[in-house]
Amino acid sequence: MLGKIITLPKIVDPRGNLTVAEQLKDIPFEVRRVYWTYDVPSGEHRGGHAHKQCHEFIVAVSGSFTVTLDDGKEKKSFLLNHPYQGLMVETGVWRTLEDFSSGAVCLVLAEDYFDEEDYIYEYTDFLEYVK
Repeated sequence: MLGKIITLPKIVDPRGNLTVAEQLKDIPFEVRRVYWTYDVPSGEHRGGHAHKQCHEFIVAVSGSFTVTLDDGKEKKSFLLNHPYQGLMVETGVWRTLEDFSSGAVCLVLAEDYFDEEDYIYEYTDFLEYVK
């Protein structure tokens, strides 16, 4: 499956809304690492890699951007623009993030700690890996 949008609990309040993401409940894995990308210049992209073992959950906590997932056979794009929704990304899937709006913040909840050996950075290597 090429990604799945998961809608998180949204508590609506006139003072401001609140969204919660709990590991092994809303997010189907234990979260070991959290990182975010921001101030992405117009026309730039992020991602451009795949993971061998690490699942990720990607949220546009502010603004919007497009995530394109590729399993080597099929590509599918997701517009992320709601802070109460996220995209579940499985292992062995190439991801590219682009079309960032001004002020966009991309939050990623990752299943594993950073491990350089888990990354596939070259698309040709990725295609060989998924064969």
